[in-house]
Amino acid sequence: MTAPAPGPVRVLVVEHDAGCPPALLGEWLTAAGASLDVRRPAQGDELPRSLDDHRALLVLGGPQDADDPAHAWFAPTRALVREGADRGTPVLGVCLGHQLAALALGARTGRNPAGQQVGLLPVGWTPQAAGDPLLGGLAAGPARGVHWNDDIVLEVPTGATVLARAPGGEVQALRLAPTVWGVQWHPEVDEPILRRWAEEDAERHLERGVDQEAALAEVAAARAELEATWRGLAVRLVALAREAAARPAGEWA
Repeated sequence: MTAPAPGPVRVLVVEHDAGCPPALLGEWLTAAGASLDVRRPAQGDELPRSLDDHRALLVLGGPQDADDPAHAWFAPTRALVREGADRGTPVLGVCLGHQLAALALGARTGRNPAGQQVGLLPVGWTPQAAGDPLLGGLAAGPARGVHWNDDIVLEVPTGATVLARAPGGEVQALRLAPTVWGVQWHPEVDEPILRRWAEEDAERHLERGVDQEAALAEVAAARAELEATWRGLAVRLVALAREAAARPAGEWA
């Protein structure tokens, strides 16, 4: 095998909303050797037509519904996910990005029948997670992830592998193709980002009896734990991108 090329790994980042930036995940990717090309199509940025100039794709979260056709950039984002699957380029979707990646490869998404997921939830690793190229190292022990979502993947695409389920049975993580993953939790966020989301959801949380301050305090207290767990996700994604770049075309399975 050819040695991986030196230098930064260029990662295309699709940011759907200013309130959902790469944040900690972006910092960890950069520290691991990535160069981030952040595109904000909701603010007028164009998405590239292909992944020719990028070694990985990160699709972030946002308040939009993944199956809403009103957002013109969702279709080209899904096309980039499919290209990543076809050519063996590592792709990671987070929350909304997880749902978009799943839709791109044949899933069905929609509102969680059990209601919104808020705060820290345990990650319920499946046996299949142990050998996963991206999440396998993290699945060796217990983990928690920050959730703040109304929608989930309701039907898993044919050929996809469920890597984790929430306590209620909802899909938390998927390997959608050999180099395409989605996680429903937010490895990138910290308490200040969540506080902005909490302000937006304040009225409905009050109606539902959600204790926002308790949820925010729990996330803040777990900061070191969450960083220690999810930094490895960024490190492994960059490593997989380097490995993929070193393979001859077509040799990625």
